[in-house]
Amino acid sequence: MTLIAIIYILLFVIISLILFAVMQIKLAGMNIKDFWGFIKANQVLDDLYIFTKKKGNLSPQEQVIFLMEAEKVFKAFDKVPNILWDEEYQKYREVLNKYKDIKLVRWASN
Repeated sequence: MTLIAIIYILLFVIISLILFAVMQIKLAGMNIKDFWGFIKANQVLDDLYIFTKKKGNLSPQEQVIFLMEAEKVFKAFDKVPNILWDEEYQKYREVLNKYKDIKLVRWASN
């Protein structure tokens, strides 16, 4: 009987924490979908940042893939308040600079 009571208490605590997190996201003026997209985009940003540091020159196919992924990250970051990604600003800036360089090179070659 005590085991069932402990399970109910734990379920109540878990559900309460989830509802509290959702409430905090809503109070920040975001949708849950936008916040989840931001979390995914943050992981992609880390990958793009590592990619910009390791790779010098990109093939045309790599450039297109980089541009598409970077645009997805930029859109996701635009949907959340800046205070959430202050720690990631340097990575964002590096990826943005690489994005601009690639766009400039591709524009000049056309």
